[in-house]
Amino acid sequence: MMNRAKGPVWHKKDKERNIVPKKLHGLDKQATWSKSAYDNWVYGHGSFCIVTHDIPVVGCFMWMRNSANEAKRMYQEARHYAGILDHLVMDSKADDQHLLHDLKEQYNIQLVTSCRKHMDKSPSRKHMIALMNTHRLKQHFRQRSKTVEPMQGLIKDIFDIDRCWMRRDDNNRWLFAAMGLAVQIHQLDAYRNQRSTWNIKTAVLGEA
Repeated sequence: MMNRAKGPVWHKKDKERNIVPKKLHGLDKQATWSKSAYDNWVYGHGSFCIVTHDIPVVGCFMWMRNSANEAKRMYQEARHYAGILDHLVMDSKADDQHLLHDLKEQYNIQLVTSCRKHMDKSPSRKHMIALMNTHRLKQHFRQRSKTVEPMQGLIKDIFDIDRCWMRRDDNNRWLFAAMGLAVQIHQLDAYRNQRSTWNIKTAVLGEA
């Protein structure tokens, strides 16, 4: 998910030319631009999250460049889950037959994603689309909207990170890592005590 940078916005054209307007103070120069269907264009930092489906628990929550490729990051993180997970689910950003093949070949993990329209020209694409349209994989993809997306929203709500607290990559890298660790600790405690892994806001914030 995207988190707006602390301070003013550096216009995309100015950033590309490395021009900082004279009246632009407190600028986070390391933030980057990215666009989503929900948030439109955002100047800031990205955060990457993996959440399990059956029991909603955060596997990792970390900083990434706002402009970085999420599918490539998912592939990098997948090696930690080889032999543990059998499916990895991601939105259409992971619609790539090479990624599908590499995850299966390297880690024996089945990619589940949403295929883009009008991208069915080659035999490999047709095979991938047919696979994603099977009943079992479509069920896995629907489950994502009930676990991963709401969990990201919960983390964002707990830590109030619609806008980053600090500037610069290194600061936010450690900040997001600390957030992920805090959530994991309290979710593990809730799971061991047979409580909901969703109802952790009070525990994380330490409120009475």
